Amino acid sequence: MDAFRGRSQTTKGIWIAKAVGIEPFTVVMDLEGTDGRERGEDDTTFEKQSALFALAVADIVLINIWCHDIGREQASNKPLLRTVFEVMMRLFSPRKTTLLFVIRDKTKTPIEYLEPILREDIHKIWEKVPKPMAYKDTPLSEFFNMEITALPSYEEKEEQFIEQVVAQLRQRFFHSISPGGLAGDRRGVIPASGFSFSAEHIWKVIRENKDLDLPAHKVHIYVQREKSTLDFSLFSEPCYFFQIMVATVRCEEIANEKFNWLASDKDWLAIEEAVQTGAVSGFGKSISSILKNYLSEYDMESTYFEEDVKNAKRQYLESKALQLVHPAYVAMLGHLRSGAFQGFKTRLEQLLGRGEPFAASVNTFYYLLYNVFSILDVAIEQANWDASKVREKLNRDIEAHVSHVRSERLSQIVAEFEERLSAALIDPLEALFEGGGANTWASIRNLVKRESNKASSSFLRAIAGYELDQSTVDKMVNNLKEYARKLVRNKSKEEAGKVLIRMKDRFAIVFNHDKDSMPRVWTGKEDIRAITKEARCESLKLLATLAAVWLEEKMDNIENALYCGLMENTEIMPSLAMDAVVSGSPLASSTWEEVPPENTLITPVQCKALWKQFKAETEYTVTQAISAQEAYKRSNNWLPPPWAILAMIVLGFNEFMLLLRNPLYLLVIFVTFLLGKAVAGLIALSTRFLPTVMNILSRLAAEGHEQAPNTKHRDSQSFKNQQPQSDSESSSVPDSSVSTETSSEYSSPQVRHRRSAHTQEFQIS
Repeated sequence: MDAFRGRSQTTKGIWIAKAVGIEPFTVVMDLEGTDGRERGEDDTTFEKQSALFALAVADIVLINIWCHDIGREQASNKPLLRTVFEVMMRLFSPRKTTLLFVIRDKTKTPIEYLEPILREDIHKIWEKVPKPMAYKDTPLSEFFNMEITALPSYEEKEEQFIEQVVAQLRQRFFHSISPGGLAGDRRGVIPASGFSFSAEHIWKVIRENKDLDLPAHKVHIYVQREKSTLDFSLFSEPCYFFQIMVATVRCEEIANEKFNWLASDKDWLAIEEAVQTGAVSGFGKSISSILKNYLSEYDMESTYFEEDVKNAKRQYLESKALQLVHPAYVAMLGHLRSGAFQGFKTRLEQLLGRGEPFAASVNTFYYLLYNVFSILDVAIEQANWDASKVREKLNRDIEAHVSHVRSERLSQIVAEFEERLSAALIDPLEALFEGGGANTWASIRNLVKRESNKASSSFLRAIAGYELDQSTVDKMVNNLKEYARKLVRNKSKEEAGKVLIRMKDRFAIVFNHDKDSMPRVWTGKEDIRAITKEARCESLKLLATLAAVWLEEKMDNIENALYCGLMENTEIMPSLAMDAVVSGSPLASSTWEEVPPENTLITPVQCKALWKQFKAETEYTVTQAISAQEAYKRSNNWLPPPWAILAMIVLGFNEFMLLLRNPLYLLVIFVTFLLGKAVAGLIALSTRFLPTVMNILSRLAAEGHEQAPNTKHRDSQSFKNQQPQSDSESSSVPDSSVSTETSSEYSSPQVRHRRSAHTQEFQIS
């Protein structure tokens, strides 16, 4: 048999051949299988005949049994062995035969457990077989030797299978008739020359025996019953046996007939079709009525048959009928479950939409639905089917839906409160980081604690209607608080990325404004060095604030380390200088002391690099302030030095006294002073007025040069008449006029003109 082409019968009939390579001379006989589908369920005559022939002829009979069939009634060929044993005891004289049971496809069950079961089954069959009086108490071992072996699966363990078959099982057939062999104690040996005749005679006797043709008996009895005549000449058993057989055949025919009518019943077909699309009202009553009718018809037609057989076949009919309607029953239950589930979903959505508490809505409608849901309308009277699985499935569906809706709504609530926390924390956090100082993280901790507690209280009120267990509530509240802490960490990382900009802004504010937040005027009295250090200290505080996340109340030593490592002089912060105990460079590390890596925003090495860049970028501001201070000093230093003033007083005392004695000198000096002031004003005015006049004259000169080429076509007289005018116009332009041939602008402190615009103005004028 080719396994890749399917499974079918390979041995048909009885095949006999010489065994190759086995000593002494051995004949092998291969029989047709006893459970093939080719002969069907009822045509078992040849199977029994061939089995009896093998037991009557062979010295060793190999019986192939599937490992999983041990302990089964039909699959292990118990009925066949029982029939063969009965006929053998009547037809043939007992002889010693070896029964070698070969268990194929052995499982993990040890053969030590399988062998006793198989031996016990064979002994029970032997004890129940009717025997002649001479052999009534004869044990099985008197006529049969039982040997049991097991083989692994050929498909799963091919190499092991071949090895055992060839090396072990085949080896047992060598010299099998020798003392101690498989057939060493055989009896009734027939010479080889008479084997052919003996086998032919045995087969003839077997073929003529009617006990091996039970299906033929049933048909014969049925036919004779219709003719109201009974022929008992074929039977050796009591008449009751034949009554059983007749009842079996006839009741089975009636049952099959009623089942076929049921399968084609119009009412049943209509219900079967309708239940595929939806629930059918009165399903259980309708099906019960149809089944009851056909079972009643069976009872009427089988009234006069043997009671046990009639009842057995009635159960057979009822079982087949219930198998027929069971798919429709399952479909009907499915429709009921689906309808109840959809109703629950719709009702729950309506209740929640009106603002009802979640748990109360679920519990009220759930118990109502579970109690209302009934399968009484689906129950079939003849069936005792348990519909609890449908209830369980409905319960699982409802619980899954409730869990989904609960999770979805809780997720919405959590998202809403997380959004509230974000709105309540982001702006204050940004303001606190912008004004970072020694108490920044303490303020942040207070802010987070206050907002988290406020959000937690509101959150507990929001989820109160869900009736969650305390552990779940605690977990959700903790998650909400952890979200607030996560916001702080994320905002800290964001601000740490802008720390250099923040430091420069802080430096500019402190450096350029006094304590009253008024802009500084560098008059020369300010101590720029002290102001610079103060501004840098404030910037350093901001850097220390953003160097790490401090959500736990621990000692923050980062500011001390930064002051000791970055500030050249700690006189401004003497307390910090006294508290800082540093061995080596405090910033020569990639981690902060007592700060976990996940809370580190800026490492000490990065702080050092940022500080270096910060100082470089703020150096210009300090330089500008120093320059402004020096410029202010120069602009206000118009008095001579004190020693010069003293010399002038001493040396000019005579002249001063002369002026006092003659007031006319004072008047002349005063008038001269006024004229000097007036001249200075006129000069300042002329510096603004003169460029404007020059621009106008330059444009007039340029316009005159442009009009000159246009007059060349006129006659000479006309040119002469106009020459004085042109000369006068030309002479009116000073030598210092500026050319305007380019498109550059001419400007004064009060007026800005373009050449093209003024050219157009002059043309219009």
